[in-house]
Amino acid sequence: MYVPLVILFVLAAAFAVLSVLLGPLVGPSRYNKAKLRAYECGIEPSPQPLVGGGRMPVAYYITAMLFILFDIEMVFLYPFAVNADALGLFGLVEIVLFIVTVGFAYAYVWRRGGLDWN
Repeated sequence: MYVPLVILFVLAAAFAVLSVLLGPLVGPSRYNKAKLRAYECGIEPSPQPLVGGGRMPVAYYITAMLFILFDIEMVFLYPFAVNADALGLFGLVEIVLFIVTVGFAYAYVWRRGGLDWN
């Protein structure tokens, strides 16, 4: 009964392993100085960053992580919007609790300065 599922997993694992192993062998290997340099969101990297005594500024990364976090949380609202009538009062209470939790997370990030661009 589970043979097709096992075969699918074996094929997926084989494809993943072969892709990783054959990629460097088959792909182009012409490297130049521009390809070997670090790329940081369009900002030219410098040998000695000015911010934080040798640390790279992470404002772009924090913003991206926060966007992904809140974007994924908002994706969970879509099933509620589709089945709002079928869920009834239980669904309404659950979605209100969810929105309150997201609101607390947003307030925490705002208070900690995660949204400041100084």
